[in-house]
Amino acid sequence: MISTRVLSIAALCVASSPAFALDQGDYRFNGFGTLGVTHLGGADDSHGYGITGQTTDHWRGDQLSKLGGQLQYGITDTVGLTAQAIIKPQQDEWQGNLEWLYLSWQATDKLKFRVGRLGGSTYMYSETLNVGYTNPWIRLPDEVYSQVQISNYEGADFIYTEPLSFGSLTVQVSGGVANNRKLFILDKLYDADYKNYFAANATLAVNDFGSLRISYAETDVTSNDRAVVSTPFGMVDQTIIELDSTHTAFTSLGYQYDNGVWVSSDELTHRTVAGASPVDAMYFMGGRRFGDFLAHVTYGQMKDDSGHESSWTYGLNYNVTPSVVVKGEFKRVDTHGGTSGVFIKTPQETVNNILFAQSSGAFGNPSRNFDGDIFSIGVDFVF
Repeated sequence: MISTRVLSIAALCVASSPAFALDQGDYRFNGFGTLGVTHLGGADDSHGYGITGQTTDHWRGDQLSKLGGQLQYGITDTVGLTAQAIIKPQQDEWQGNLEWLYLSWQATDKLKFRVGRLGGSTYMYSETLNVGYTNPWIRLPDEVYSQVQISNYEGADFIYTEPLSFGSLTVQVSGGVANNRKLFILDKLYDADYKNYFAANATLAVNDFGSLRISYAETDVTSNDRAVVSTPFGMVDQTIIELDSTHTAFTSLGYQYDNGVWVSSDELTHRTVAGASPVDAMYFMGGRRFGDFLAHVTYGQMKDDSGHESSWTYGLNYNVTPSVVVKGEFKRVDTHGGTSGVFIKTPQETVNNILFAQSSGAFGNPSRNFDGDIFSIGVDFVF
């Protein structure tokens, strides 16, 4: 079993509730990280898999590995400063990033305001995206967690927590912008700006019955994604995806349960992008602890008008020490209906598929299905 002390350390790395306010002049530093490798087998024609395509047919550590630290300082008894920095690969280069930097004001025992660079709240696991120790998987379900690439923004939010006789209700509302970010599309990184970011979520935690969370986020995205591709008429500098203040929205409904023995985590999502077909995704996870071991199974699915992807993930975790967890997973994933799902296609492949469809097969190549076996193993830790 995981000790209360270590759970507190992990919680402090993602703390946003009033319970973690510091007295004036006090400070707290906590660290976290993941050291892991992953491998994609059986998908010889794919250029990779995952949110940035770093899971390939080579054993690689840049999809999973990262190192981070968080510093909290009490300016007064009610005003605090929080900074979180992370070192992790972006494509083939390791880069440092200031993930969070914000001031917080504990207005009452129930209400907190924050302003600065804040973490997004799109997903159920948004606050623990980088703190793998707190998650049951070594890699979060790709079908859901590959869809929204913005992890932070500049703006403000408030968090209100109401204690209840049977648990608690927490509401968070946030807004701002996220300019000069990177957007990974079709095996390349492009510049992107996110304007008019707004998000709201509510979590109902019920004693002995887990927690239910619903969230909504929207933003206007601008990104001009071009690539040089070959066509029957020669080489062309082609616009692959053009987003000009394109409105996008994301809705999530999630449930978590953990009684110390049985574990469950489930999430349903719906994404809309103006001018494109909506995407529905989900995962359902169930697991059981056996002493220091956790065995779990997850079913994931993502679908749009072109087809769908489905997967089964089987995982086993072992708590080596109270602050170190070894995790291993096997994931079998298939696509249907000619969609690539979370598998990575190049701009050239995409253009070939479009040419084939528009020319009734005279040019290009037809869309195809993908499948593969993904092995992931690593260590999550906090300190």
